[in-house]
Parts: sequence; structure tokens; C-alpha cells
Amino acid sequence: MILSMNVDGKAYRTVWTDSESPSFSVKIIDQKKLPFFFEVKELLSVSDVIRAIADMHVRGAGCIGVTAAYGMWLAAKESRGDSIQLESLADALMNSRPTATNLSWAVQRQLCALINADPADWTKIALKEAELISDEDANWCRSIGDNGKELLFDIAKNKSDDKVVNILTHCNAGWLAFSDWGSATSPIYAAHRDGLPIHVWVDETRPLNQGSRLTAWELGQEGVPHTVIADNVGGHLMNIGKVDIVITGTDRTTRYGDVANKIGTYLKALAAHDNGIPFYVALPSSTFDWIASEGGLEIPIEERNEDEVRKIEGLSDAGELIDIDLAESCVSYANYAFDVTPSRLVTGLITERGVCDASEKGVMELFPDKKQLCSG
Repeated sequence: MILSMNVDGKAYRTVWTDSESPSFSVKIIDQKKLPFFFEVKELLSVSDVIRAIADMHVRGAGCIGVTAAYGMWLAAKESRGDSIQLESLADALMNSRPTATNLSWAVQRQLCALINADPADWTKIALKEAELISDEDANWCRSIGDNGKELLFDIAKNKSDDKVVNILTHCNAGWLAFSDWGSATSPIYAAHRDGLPIHVWVDETRPLNQGSRLTAWELGQEGVPHTVIADNVGGHLMNIGKVDIVITGTDRTTRYGDVANKIGTYLKALAAHDNGIPFYVALPSSTFDWIASEGGLEIPIEERNEDEVRKIEGLSDAGELIDIDLAESCVSYANYAFDVTPSRLVTGLITERGVCDASEKGVMELFPDKKQLCSG
């Protein structure tokens, strides 16, 4: 296993296990504590994994999928050879968050590996499959970086003045959102390591501020120049020529190129389209929903607790993480976690197999082997 992303000089994956330990446990970087505290959290049961996903101690499409894959390793142990119990635990994992397709993809893949195997071998098979899913996720994301960095170098070649390439990104589609490298950040990391001068505009990404708290922290660890901005600044920056390209991640993308991602992505795509700025979405193939219809309007959009909008978390003068009220509790709040950006606003998709148009034709030319999945 090759580790590429570092925290204070030490290489990490976002999710892992100590396979030589006598205890069955999954370890995660607790993303709710970042950037103020770097803590490793231990998950000892399927219930622990479900809570970690639902409460966003882990988040991001790939990371959720990998965590769920390791959760199925714990499920294999807890079910004690009972296939009905195994499927029940699998259903509970898949229902922990509704929008990210990597979650169900990873759980279903584990079920397929286990259901016809000897129950005595379930834990061994599930651990091997989880480690394979984690490695694939990291390798796919690294390939996304290799494919996507060429877009950034092409922009630099065509700039007549400042050679610094200005990228705007939304939410966190970095290595914290996958097992390593990330999707939207992978081209940034690859180009930066190859010496291209770049600068990243980081949307704060309300209400949970995954941009200012996670993406900015990641970029800082990697030494990438960046500036955190309020969510509504992006359109202005595009309008005055300070954004060369927008790259986001996605939690679920149809084969037609429609993109479900963090709430606010649609507005960034509209602004980019109006200003003639390329808008790319980076994703591994595990994030495609091969059977969703064109437009993606049936993709389930998670609605989270209104307190995430009403309150904000930060570090107190005493060095403690605290919540403070932003407004009165008597006010009504809505907290939609995702929106869908139609393919017509997406310049292209950056995948592990290459860059393609955000269209059924473009996607299926890259992934002809997935054609049998498109009928469900």
C-alpha cells in the first residue's frame, strides 16, 4: 500500500485497520475535529461505523464507500455466519446516508463477495475486499490527478500575463473525502508537485464549512497556495477574471453527466457558464450511478438537521470546540445537503480513465464495459 498524502510529514490513509491486532477495529481520521485537532477515532462495531458516516466523522463519496467496506468486515464478524443478519447490517450501512453512490456500491460489492462464500471465511474475505476497495480508490484518484493536471498545464500555456493558474473549488473533494489523493484536488496536487504555479480559491462551504476547515487544511499540509472565500464570492471572482477553471467533486453522477454534489455547486456552475469559465467535475467510476435517468432529478437529496444551519462550530478562546447560535431558534430553517447540476453546465468529467464530455456518449466511450449496468 503506497501512501501519498501527509499530515505533519507522516503519511496517512483516511480509513484503515491494523490487521495484525487481535481486536476487530476500523480506524478513521475524525474529520469533525479538523483543522483544530488531529485525532484518530476507533470504530469497533457496525453501529460505530453507521454513526461515523451519519454524523460525518467521515464524509466524502470515496471515504464513505471505503468506510462502509470496512464496516462490512465488522458485519461479517457480527453476523456469525447468519446471511439474514449480514444482509440486515448491510441495509443499515446503506441507509446511513442516502446521496453518495459509493456507499451502496461498496456494500453491494462486499455482499456479492460474501453471500455465496463459506461463512467461516467471511471475515477474511471481507477484509481483503475492503483493502482492495481502499487501494482502488487511491489508485483511481491518483490517475484522476494525472489526467486532470494536463488541463491546468494547458491553461498556463495559454495565459498571456500571469502564469499562475487560479482554480476555484467547492466543499472538500480532497484526500479526506477518499482514501488518498482526492478527486477535485488530485489534479491540483499533481500539477503542484510538477512545479506548476497554482492558486486555489476555497469556498468555505456552509453550513459545515468543509472548504475552510478541511480543504484549506489539506492544501496547507501540501504547501499549495490558497485563499478561503465566502460562498457567494465565486461569481464575483469569475466576473473580474480571477478564476481560470472550476473543479469540483461529486457524490453521485449519472451516465448522462448530471452531477449531484454539495449544495451550492449548481450556482458555481451557472456563474462559470455565464463567464465562459470551464467547469470540470472529478470522480472515480465508483461514483457513477449507471441506472439513474437523464437529469438526475430522482437522486435522493439528503436533508440534514436544521441545527447545522442555525449554529456554527468553532474554537473558543479556551481551546475547546463549541457551537454558537447564529439566529433565533424560533426561525424555520432548511438544510438541503446537495443539489444537482445539469450536464449542460459541465464542461467535462475527469475520471481515472481520462477526461470526457459530460454526456452519455462521452461517458460510455470511456466506460464501454459498464453498458450492461445501465439497464439495472
